[in-house]
Amino acid sequence: MQKRCVDVAVLSDLHLGTYGCHAKEIITYLKSISPQILILNGDIIDIWQFSKHYFPSTHVAVIKEILNLMTTGTRVIYVTGNHDEMLRRYSDLQLGQFQLTDKVVIEIDHKMTWIFHGDVFDHTTNSGAKFWTKLGSNGYAMLLGFNRFINKLVKLTGRERISLSKKVMQKLNESVIKIEEFETLIAELAIQKKYDYVICGHIHQPQKRTITTTDGTVVYLNAGDWVDHLTALEYHHNDWHIYTYEESEMKTINVKEMKRNVTDVMTDQIAIYLHSLGA
Repeated sequence: MQKRCVDVAVLSDLHLGTYGCHAKEIITYLKSISPQILILNGDIIDIWQFSKHYFPSTHVAVIKEILNLMTTGTRVIYVTGNHDEMLRRYSDLQLGQFQLTDKVVIEIDHKMTWIFHGDVFDHTTNSGAKFWTKLGSNGYAMLLGFNRFINKLVKLTGRERISLSKKVMQKLNESVIKIEEFETLIAELAIQKKYDYVICGHIHQPQKRTITTTDGTVVYLNAGDWVDHLTALEYHHNDWHIYTYEESEMKTINVKEMKRNVTDVMTDQIAIYLHSLGA
């Protein structure tokens, strides 16, 4: 597969370790690009939903592909989110081409881009509501599993796949998070800080739009997710673009089951580490 050269790629909300994660598609996408910088904008490994009984080889292969990009010169920046907030205790860690942080500002073509997950602007993730948020997340995970089962039946009938989880997430954004207010609040703060672009994840809603206030203008972007939308943000040709994975245009990588002494050992190590974080 010929790789596309992009200056920066931003992925958020992969939710590795959950049934909703489209790991094979993530691997296919990562193998299709050659970015100078790869930014993982939160909820990459879903520590909230993590179970040591479920971390398949394909999910391990996603991590392996990210490491492969690092070895070929890609700088990887992992921005923490609410589902992997346990990693925030290690923020500002830097090891070679890898950086762990809570937010990052990068300058590209003399323009400043502010990148963070976005959960700090969601009132449902504050300490008082966190119990209910995690409970809701458990229900969402169950819905994802049910959704996959339904789509297997739908596929047998030759019909298009449906996404109950996407509809639920959209309703949640409209009624609870209030996506318009979420975007405007972030944009206003970015304008105050005189940034040209601001990028979030968290709400699973890919977006690119210009927001103008009395104080100025900023371009708000959201990388979406790899549970329902399968989207990323890419910077190339002097602008940010929303990339949407299309199975018909991409030959999905055949991720072969790796040998026990590689895959299972790595999976066990990930399980032990995440369990130690309090998952």
